[in-house]
Amino acid sequence: EYIRVESEHSAMAACIGAAAGGARTFTATSSHGLALMHEALHWASGSRLPIIMPVVNRALGPGWNIWADLTDSLSQRDTGWIQFYCADNQEVFDTIIQAYKLCENERVLLPAMICSEAFILSHTYMPVEIPDQERIDEFLPSYKPKWFLDVNNPFSHGNIVPPEWYMEFRYMIQEAMENAKQLIPEIDKEYGKYFGFEHGGLVEKYRCEDADLILLTMGTLGSEAKTAVDNLRKEGLKIGTARVRVFRPFPKEEIRKLAENTQMFTIINRAISFGMEGFLTEETKAALYNQKDRPLIAGFIAGLGGRDVSFKTIEKIAKKSAEWMQKGEVEKEIVWVDLKE
Repeated sequence: EYIRVESEHSAMAACIGAAAGGARTFTATSSHGLALMHEALHWASGSRLPIIMPVVNRALGPGWNIWADLTDSLSQRDTGWIQFYCADNQEVFDTIIQAYKLCENERVLLPAMICSEAFILSHTYMPVEIPDQERIDEFLPSYKPKWFLDVNNPFSHGNIVPPEWYMEFRYMIQEAMENAKQLIPEIDKEYGKYFGFEHGGLVEKYRCEDADLILLTMGTLGSEAKTAVDNLRKEGLKIGTARVRVFRPFPKEEIRKLAENTQMFTIINRAISFGMEGFLTEETKAALYNQKDRPLIAGFIAGLGGRDVSFKTIEKIAKKSAEWMQKGEVEKEIVWVDLKE
């Protein structure tokens, strides 16, 4: 059933009601629509409802801008939603199917955002293989929740959780996030066996095995980074790239493992956490703080509001990082790329 509503806040409220009634639910949003949903996002995760929501990442105004920027969804990182960030449209489609299988698992029961960049993906034609419905149904059977609001068996209960129990409910959400971290790679591999497409689990790695310098990215920047890596390898730079596919739960264990044998992380953010730095830079530094041996970390802000970030731009970023790596010192903690002075 398709429900027309008057706002994004109402759209999420409708999904919450439908999911609580045992239905498999879906909605989509972007930018200020996602911001309007903010209150309801907490209700969805706190109610442990496996709602799936693609988010087309667009910049937040003012000034009014409808182009690619990840700040809209990253600013919702603490709402208790799982967050995927996709590099192409095949991955968007595949991740929606994978997300239902993940979120409906009784060890998880959390909602998820499947994020993709505006215009770069949302308004770009590219080949997408859509499997037969029978195969999808085999991979993802009908949703049969154990707990739902049953009109044939009505009951009432209070929704106030006193201080004696509130922390335990929050702990269970955190535990579910940790469970999701274990299940996401397994589901991605299973999907690959069914349909031939895998997307890297939590972190997609490319030519990182012997890399002294690793570019950390999210979304479509991961694709551009691969081209940059190939070109710079030909010039003799031992470089690789890793695309953080899942931002929540944050894959800190994989980031730590990547950091073990490299000299430097260069992190490219298409988003800014005002007063601090890029979201991915923040999270990476936090993940590595207690490690005895840490690589140098340089954070770059690029591509806000849809500004183009090509592989050539990434090559420039990498070469500047390589200079700092040779010196053993990051000269500037936050670099705004191609900023007009």
